[in-house]
Amino acid sequence: MTERRQSVQAILSQPVFCGGANRPFGSLTADDARRHADDLRAAVGWGPTARVAPVAQAWRELSLAMDAAAAATVAGLAAEVLSDLAPRLWVTLPG
Repeated sequence: MTERRQSVQAILSQPVFCGGANRPFGSLTADDARRHADDLRAAVGWGPTARVAPVAQAWRELSLAMDAAAAATVAGLAAEVLSDLAPRLWVTLPG
């Protein structure tokens, strides 16, 4: 298995708390991503909570990417999209 494939598998299997439960990132739907974006956006305020805004935006971008690719789940997205979005979603650590 190549390093890139292992990396994508690690991203897809990463547990994400969404909809009241921990689920593998790869199993999330576009609707799940939209709800998560809305939940995060509702938490944005001033001070430290303002840092949540870019993460909420990234979750919205994920839902749009899934819609554009007609992907039923995150696992249906291209590796390049996953590699770009995962750190911005905090599914994997940035940097």
